[in-house]
Amino acid sequence: MEYRKYIEFLNVIEKLKCNTRHSWTSSGRQESVAEHSWRLAVMAMLCAGEYHELDINKVIKMCLIHDFGEAITGDIPAFVKTEENEKSEEKAIVTLLELLPDLEKEELALLFEEMNALETKEAKLYKALDNIEALISHNEADISTWLPLEYTENLVYGQKNSEWSEWTKGLREKVKQDSIKKINQSKQ
Repeated sequence: MEYRKYIEFLNVIEKLKCNTRHSWTSSGRQESVAEHSWRLAVMAMLCAGEYHELDINKVIKMCLIHDFGEAITGDIPAFVKTEENEKSEEKAIVTLLELLPDLEKEELALLFEEMNALETKEAKLYKALDNIEALISHNEADISTWLPLEYTENLVYGQKNSEWSEWTKGLREKVKQDSIKKINQSKQ
């Protein structure tokens, strides 16, 4: 890849370090999109032993790139994201990929297609972990950062996407138990 194109692409995705998410960290500051993607990739790496038949490197790539569009659009929480927001993010991804040479552009475009279709086990794992990472982040944050709707949302969010695998289903259930415990402790 030509050096200048490489640097220009990195300059754009650097915004993922600057753009914050709705989630807060345990230290009391808003989480960046890049921090979410990094931990999501670590989650995929660490569960590789549960999925010997999957291409975990592909899953890790999905985790790292899944929010690339948010370098341009910023983060919109899942519970308020509209179809129009989804289209804007898809357009941003196309714009971003245009900065890359053909080989890299094609590889990432195919990954985004696979992720959106949610038909392969790799895409299903990435999506389940994406949902679960957000819930874990909420559980780590002070409950004062939760919106009223999150008291319910944290108990149901990502459940459907986790049901494809016994392991993600079990992990999602443990995270739900943590949410219930956190909610109950906040009432005391």
